[in-house]
Amino acid sequence: MEHEVKVFLENKGFVFESETDTEVIAKLIYHFYLHHPNYSFRELVENVVQQLEGAFALCFKSKFFPGECVATRRGSPLLVGIKTATRLATDHVPILYGKDHRPHGRADFTALPRTGSTSEFEPLEDKQVEYFFASDASAIIEHTNRVIYFEDDDVAAVKNGGLSIHRVRRGGEDPLKREIITLKMELQQIMKGNYDFFMQKEIFEQPESVINTMRGRVNFETERVTLGGIKDYIPEIKRCRRLMLIGCGTSYHSAIATRQLLEELTELPVMVELASDFFGPYNTSETADTLMALRYCKTRGALIVGITNTVGSSICRESHCGVHINAGPEIGVASTKAYTRFENLQDQIRQVLKLDDRVKLLAEDLYKNKSLLIMGRGYNYATCLEGALKVKELTYMHSEGIMAGELKHGPLALVDESMPVIMIIMRDPVYTKCMNALQQVTARDGKPIIICQERDSETMAFSRKSLEVPRTVDCLQGILTVIPMQLLSFHIAVLKECNTAVKLPLRNSKCYFITLDFLYYEHLYRVFY
Repeated sequence: MEHEVKVFLENKGFVFESETDTEVIAKLIYHFYLHHPNYSFRELVENVVQQLEGAFALCFKSKFFPGECVATRRGSPLLVGIKTATRLATDHVPILYGKDHRPHGRADFTALPRTGSTSEFEPLEDKQVEYFFASDASAIIEHTNRVIYFEDDDVAAVKNGGLSIHRVRRGGEDPLKREIITLKMELQQIMKGNYDFFMQKEIFEQPESVINTMRGRVNFETERVTLGGIKDYIPEIKRCRRLMLIGCGTSYHSAIATRQLLEELTELPVMVELASDFFGPYNTSETADTLMALRYCKTRGALIVGITNTVGSSICRESHCGVHINAGPEIGVASTKAYTRFENLQDQIRQVLKLDDRVKLLAEDLYKNKSLLIMGRGYNYATCLEGALKVKELTYMHSEGIMAGELKHGPLALVDESMPVIMIIMRDPVYTKCMNALQQVTARDGKPIIICQERDSETMAFSRKSLEVPRTVDCLQGILTVIPMQLLSFHIAVLKECNTAVKLPLRNSKCYFITLDFLYYEHLYRVFY
């Protein structure tokens, strides 16, 4: 659709300076402004979003409407934080609906009729109020813990200290208001503390995140697990005939890591799907892809169980039931806590984290290479995929996670004395097969770095360098073997001076707004990451 809009605007004389969809949106709203100068800022935005397809979260400012801001979303997350000196008159903001009218066609971009509604939500008395638009609550918790989560096609307008929420049309079950929610997240949860980088802090927080995930749920004395979020749906879950795990990125790898265990324990077929490919051609953000897959399944009668780490998120709110993993907020670019989550596991994670200095030395040997191969099998195959993902997204280095059993079917051709190879080999049921793959690598003059069980001298004898991790049950071993990969990715990113190892402190965070005055990205502070 964006291509159609771009062609339309080019025929109107607009010249584009980039290939981004965002510039198309900026120029389209400017086109509407030229033809409808009497429209309000909010009405212009409403007209523009009617022409858009796919997922987006947009925030608009303009020199033509000083002191105003308009934001809207579809598919992607968006919220507004509200900070006031006095208590608000209400904890609910009314939704103002326009007339039920649809454009006559997108080819001519017919404008919507004006609704005549100028109602606004106003705070008490002196109007000392600030609004913070963001995609995630952790971006604004420094300023306020009072937020409104927007739904798809909400259009929020800030003008003269007032906030109004509009929708073009109303369906039969649409609500009349949006609730202001008070978050329980504390500022100290998202600060870096004594660490230099958010990513580093989050890796070392994993022992605590494991305990937080189990607290109040796992009783080691009675050997029972209670998940209150899905308890009422257990009878319905027991009637299911198959399980489908859907996620993106690290969440997808977590699904791969748990698939084998779920199949063994439930004796049900378990499918693992990438959300970005599941729904079709819409390739957007991870959250939007997963949310669209959720909605697709939900409309077809599936029971949706959401596994999330963000209270109040769209996925959390649209699931029938679910589990909040209580791992704390993730500020760094790459997710870590989503992957790791039993009685002595906390101490074992701390033991693995003591390898940090040795991993840093490995990073100094590897960071100048262009590629990195990571091999494993069984439960540790997911670790290989996750490790390769972390290397790519943090260091911009090419990396592949390879199933060790597939080594002869192509990947072995990449191995020589100059290709860095990391192999994960534990004393589990696939140990013999992994050792066979290790010998194939060394036969081609490969010099593998091995992650293995502590005091496994037989395996370490084949390695150039090795990292030893504690032994745990097979299905949990990946929680321990993935940590060296997280540390390695982090240290390589620091050595390569990549900015992905850390997100800027909140006071320096930036938002890229769409602007009518210059039609390019304007840097504004104290709003989005």
